[in-house]
Amino acid sequence: MQYFCSEQTQYFLRPAVSFLNKNKALGYPLFRNYLLLRFVIILALNMQATIISYYVYKLTHDKLALGMLGLWEVIPAIGFSLFSGHFVDLKEKKTLLTQCISGYILLSAFFGFLAWPGIKLHLPVNAIVWLIYGGIFTGGALRAFFSPSSFALMGMLVPRELYPNATTWSSTSWQIGAVVGPLLGGFMIALSDFQFSLISVGIIELVSLIAILRIPKQPILKKEKEPVAKSLGEGIKFVFRTQLILAALSLDMFAVLFGGAVALLPVYADDILKVGEIGYGWMRAAPGIGSIIVLLIMSFMPLKNNPGIKLLLSIAGFGITTIIFGYCGYFGTEVIGHVSGIGISLGFIVAFAILLMGGMFDAVSVVIRGTVLQLYTPDSMRGRVAAVNTMFISSSNELGAMESGITAKWMGTVPAVVFGGCMTLVVVGITWFAAPMFRKLNLEKDK
Repeated sequence: MQYFCSEQTQYFLRPAVSFLNKNKALGYPLFRNYLLLRFVIILALNMQATIISYYVYKLTHDKLALGMLGLWEVIPAIGFSLFSGHFVDLKEKKTLLTQCISGYILLSAFFGFLAWPGIKLHLPVNAIVWLIYGGIFTGGALRAFFSPSSFALMGMLVPRELYPNATTWSSTSWQIGAVVGPLLGGFMIALSDFQFSLISVGIIELVSLIAILRIPKQPILKKEKEPVAKSLGEGIKFVFRTQLILAALSLDMFAVLFGGAVALLPVYADDILKVGEIGYGWMRAAPGIGSIIVLLIMSFMPLKNNPGIKLLLSIAGFGITTIIFGYCGYFGTEVIGHVSGIGISLGFIVAFAILLMGGMFDAVSVVIRGTVLQLYTPDSMRGRVAAVNTMFISSSNELGAMESGITAKWMGTVPAVVFGGCMTLVVVGITWFAAPMFRKLNLEKDK
């Protein structure tokens, strides 16, 4: 028996069919479970980071303390990444991810205990802050294993020819989580308290545990054992030998190292723009919203022409938006209206718009870098190369947070942000001349 669709039905189905034809990675059920896992865990971790940052600033009112949060995460993220890739390549990826997510759930319970209102009766503020640093250190260690395991698992769930499309959707799920997490964190702080907000993070992380359990165990591609030092050396040598991977990682690392202003958002929300917890949540989410817009556009219009040049221009745009954001307070902080409990000022509107644009530029960099890593990395080395990538990304984000905290303490908040944006432009200029391969990059051809 044959079934025929009416012309009207075909008209409405045509966009959906066209969408799925351009996004074939979504046709794989295991990959869809992976996207759910990635979305939920990133949502929870960004929500937790948002709450912790604001909690520490409320406890200390110290800009340097915000920078120290980045330092205590980057130390284990880099240190453990030196050997985590070796173990990821030798171990089954689903099991490693399950263990990491379980660790994140326990860590959320620990942070919830530290946010208990009565804790100040038993411990001085300084001790609470140092215990938070200890929890952040533990989270950095977990991420050193989680990130390469997640990267390696994705490469097993879709065919190689779908890596660019899969990377786009992996980045999209990441960015949606990065948007919803800070927003939810800001609303939770405003509606309840720090303790309940942090405990709710652990409850959300249970969903990611369910998602990873729905993915079957995958084969171990590297079965021969070798000394850890030799294994690590091979991973690092491969990255430094493959100039395109090295250039992509270095560009992203130094650009975000200098250009990231997220660490100082509590200062802008509380002291400069005076928009409180909800406004802080919206500003923290703005870059992710911009990234989602671009990533959804790229799902229909993939990067095909001159992706390397677009990468360099997007990072330059990221630096320019950072400079403008630094001066957002000068646009005026007088309240001109209220939306969802936020006193809206021209300065806040400029800040939100500029942060959104920065996220749009950053999304281009994320997709191109992720695609290069997937295409140029052999299956047997995915864990080690992803671990090196984690070292670069961790050093850029968390060391960038520390750099922002130190420079803000030294030269003031606004000059510190502007200085970082200017240094990002310098990095782009150096890369333009030092790495001409970017100008010739063709992901379709190299695939």
